[in-house]
Amino acid sequence: MRRTIGFVVCVWLIAAPAARAQAPLSSAQKAKIDAAVAAVLAATGAPSASIAVVWDGAPVYERAYSIGSVSKQFTAAAILLLAEDGRLSLDDTVSRWLPDLTRATDVSVRQLLSMTAGYQDYWPQDFVFEAMQSPTTAQGILDRWARKPLDFDPGTKWQYSNTNYVIAGLIAEKASGMRLFEFLQTRIFAPLGMTSVKDIDAGPLGDEDAVRYMRNALGPFRVAPKEGKGWLFAAGQLAMTAHDLAVWDLSMIRQTVLRPASYHVMQTDARLTSGVAARYGLGLNVAMSGGRRQLSHGGAVSGFLTTNLIFPDDRAAVVVFCNIYPGAADPQAEIASRITKVLFESVDAEAVKALAVATRVFAGLQKGVLDRALFSSNANAYFTAEVLADFAASLGPLGTPAEFVQTDTNLRGGMTFRGYRIKCGGRVLALTVRILADGRIEQYLVERAD
Repeated sequence: MRRTIGFVVCVWLIAAPAARAQAPLSSAQKAKIDAAVAAVLAATGAPSASIAVVWDGAPVYERAYSIGSVSKQFTAAAILLLAEDGRLSLDDTVSRWLPDLTRATDVSVRQLLSMTAGYQDYWPQDFVFEAMQSPTTAQGILDRWARKPLDFDPGTKWQYSNTNYVIAGLIAEKASGMRLFEFLQTRIFAPLGMTSVKDIDAGPLGDEDAVRYMRNALGPFRVAPKEGKGWLFAAGQLAMTAHDLAVWDLSMIRQTVLRPASYHVMQTDARLTSGVAARYGLGLNVAMSGGRRQLSHGGAVSGFLTTNLIFPDDRAAVVVFCNIYPGAADPQAEIASRITKVLFESVDAEAVKALAVATRVFAGLQKGVLDRALFSSNANAYFTAEVLADFAASLGPLGTPAEFVQTDTNLRGGMTFRGYRIKCGGRVLALTVRILADGRIEQYLVERAD
């Protein structure tokens, strides 16, 4: 349940406001996405994936089901809705609702949702262990795992724990007086028109849905076992089409279900007592990726994997499902990464131009050659004969880069910073480039990153 399901790659490109409207994907861009998916499937051996593109509110999709830890953002949303209703507070201690759990008076609801509570994870394995093949209940999980000593003092560390969300799910049920799935159906799924959502904790998917596969080592595909009833609950009980997960992503972008303040809390990086950022909000990973704010979560249950990426400021999201787990090294995450690269290359002309220049400069430096017209006086002074010789001697033998991608961008000191990852001759290099407002390169530094 660390990652999630599928059979489809569903790419949602939500239209930006008129001032930032972008042209539909070109045939060349679609071909790049198709090629990227085909390459990942061939490399990982994942059974299948399909693609749907949605642009300006006109989605095209293929049927698939999303299962697993992506469910956690819905559990977090349920808690936030109940907080808006005044039925609970994020700062309530667990003892208000479940007083018999370990250190219930010391752990807050907020810490449960941000994975900083300290309760031991009941499912860290990447397979269905023996007990999971028999039915259980949420209370049964807590009796076995949430009465143990905490793994750490609340708030002092971050640790992924499905147990936290089982506790949160039970709190939501006590506060709402409804089963969690019913509450989500009433307050989220029905209002958004998410008609495909199923509770796969209550039973398996139907015969018409994607087959769950696994692989033992490099062996043949096998039908993966289903977890017993009760084991998924609030940590991973939801199944839905890729289209409906994209509908949820769109509601996150437009902020239509929760109040703006609740979205802010949900998407804000939790801080440990030391002040260190946990890089996790409430049911969501929060990060900067390529200079863009990214909300994400993966999910995995037996036989299925999912990656869900949301770029709220760019009004875009990518949903990827693959129907194999365990047995392939996160094909859905690699597909999502490659699709994201294609999408944002197509809308960021400056990034494309900068990448072309950075690549050309690198090729020149491998030969000890520098086009000094591209550089500022400071950079030209830096590239002495000795520096050029060092670049050529160390980089030249590596040959043509197999990968040259932008990893970050921001502004500092009146300059645009762009970071790149270069894979070349079996080595991984980090390139940092700083560009002045007039377009001249002030800095071009290459360092080892492996």
